[in-house]
Amino acid sequence: MTHDLDQRMHFAIDLARRAGELGLKYFRDLENLTIESKGHQDLVSDGDREVELFIRAAIAAAYPQDGIVGEEHAAVEGSTGHVWVIDPIDGTANFVRGIPAWCVVIACAKDGEAVVGVIHEPSTGETFHGRRSGGAFVNGRPIKASTAGLGEGSVGTGLSNRAETKHVTVLIGLIMAEGGVFFRNASGALMLAYAASGRLLGYVEEHMNAWDCLAGMLLVEEAGGMVLKPDPKTVLAQGTQVIAGGKHVFPKLQALCAQAFGAAPTGIAQR
Repeated sequence: MTHDLDQRMHFAIDLARRAGELGLKYFRDLENLTIESKGHQDLVSDGDREVELFIRAAIAAAYPQDGIVGEEHAAVEGSTGHVWVIDPIDGTANFVRGIPAWCVVIACAKDGEAVVGVIHEPSTGETFHGRRSGGAFVNGRPIKASTAGLGEGSVGTGLSNRAETKHVTVLIGLIMAEGGVFFRNASGALMLAYAASGRLLGYVEEHMNAWDCLAGMLLVEEAGGMVLKPDPKTVLAQGTQVIAGGKHVFPKLQALCAQAFGAAPTGIAQR
């Protein structure tokens, strides 16, 4: 099992880096990029679609019996219990405006639980990666979630058109009232990677799709942090609320999110 997870992790690392190189070609040629709107503040480009097709083809060749769930194309049913969960470009709003804060996200889930997670940021050349019970790393160096309190760093916050905008404004007010600071770079996966590496105290969002959050949540856990455990039966199809961060700050984040978002799930996973 460990050997299989290691193989899958190294496959995902290599694939995310190759997909990132393809994404950079589009990023460096933005004047010729075709951009469409999928809804309020929800953009997609031909770069997103082509990078996802590249990733899907590589997975189909290496793991033909596995399932695939991605943001831009239809799900593929598998027979192994393993499902690859991919976002070709998380942070498309940044990508299409020339802001170098976007990433390639590849997770592998077994029966709805993430077992491999890779988040690659092409603009910096950083690859955050890990597997279940194997630790978390950036470019091969171990990373650890922060041990600081709310008044000693920034909390990543996200929003989507699937949640009430006013809820996140309430949350930001609560964070600041506790002496904290909020941070947003428009890439939820990248902010989760930053939480795993201790750059952010944590990351919270009322609803995220699986392709945006599964990889990063696994990294936070493997970096010694805590996450609100998603339901493995529904997370791939329906997404989940995300609360993730260092062990010291997690209970406070959970309490603030309950105030801002209303009653929240209480399940916690920790390494």
